[in-house]
Amino acid sequence: MFFPEYRARRLRRNENFRRMVRETHLHVEDLIYPMFSAFGKDIKKEIPSMPGIYQQSIEHIVAEAREVHELGIPAVILFGIPEQKDPVGQDAYSDDGIIQQTIRAIKAEVPELTVITDVCLCEYTDHGHCGVIIDGDVDNDETLKLLAAEALSHARAGADIVAPSDMMDGRVAAIRELLDANDFAHIPVMSYAVKYASAYYGPFRDAAESTPQFGDRRSYQMDPANRREALREATLDEQECADFLMVKPALAYLDILRELKDNFQLPLVAYNVSGEYSMIKAAAEKDWIDGERVMMETLLGMKRAGADLIITYHAKEAARVLGK
Repeated sequence: MFFPEYRARRLRRNENFRRMVRETHLHVEDLIYPMFSAFGKDIKKEIPSMPGIYQQSIEHIVAEAREVHELGIPAVILFGIPEQKDPVGQDAYSDDGIIQQTIRAIKAEVPELTVITDVCLCEYTDHGHCGVIIDGDVDNDETLKLLAAEALSHARAGADIVAPSDMMDGRVAAIRELLDANDFAHIPVMSYAVKYASAYYGPFRDAAESTPQFGDRRSYQMDPANRREALREATLDEQECADFLMVKPALAYLDILRELKDNFQLPLVAYNVSGEYSMIKAAAEKDWIDGERVMMETLLGMKRAGADLIITYHAKEAARVLGK
């Protein structure tokens, strides 16, 4: 095909043509909305670094969950801010923990909404790390026991999907084994299979109050420079019977999303993380960008790179745009 006989612009000439040949589509069913549930009553506290996103007590969480469902968004993912934190994050796996209470409340009022739970200890430990600290570092195998107990407690409370985000070796297998042994073989595991030690998480740590009190998470989260390691991590999780694979963050790792899409058959999730959200919000606030268009282009880029589902703080806004 050569110019002038071939002219690519023919199929861009009007909106109907563009719609007819569009290769990638973003749907409201692709979106998952993150929510931060805080212990207490009548709490709705906007997160300064994440405009429009709140720490909320359960009654407000339930009201927003109903709004999410009415927008057609199929699922939420829950993060908890407990009343108290301790060295081993006991609230994470307590049957009366903040997330367990939140699950039951949402399921009582909005039963059709799929509830996914983040399975990690960083939000519940007083040191802010994702597991049990022994000799100054997170002990992998001791942490596995608590993560599995946390996932089981979420399933007992009514969670539809559990999503381990800790990056401990072997955690998918440990969770799968304990769920299966307790009659929860039907509960899927959405693994944060490829999670990088990223600077894009900064606003989330404000939201979840989970900033490490010493050191950092580079001994268990992945080096942003590594690509082949992502394939190894995803392979291990697939072998341990994960039901979904996730890449986090998404925007600077679209190549990794495509690698996983090309090499695995499991549903693929992109986490459009807090820093990615906040950059768009901050630039839009200064009128440097068209916030709505950049939001939709960003989400579409993640879908084009291979994501089947996108966890995003933009979910409600995007659903409204898609519904126009």
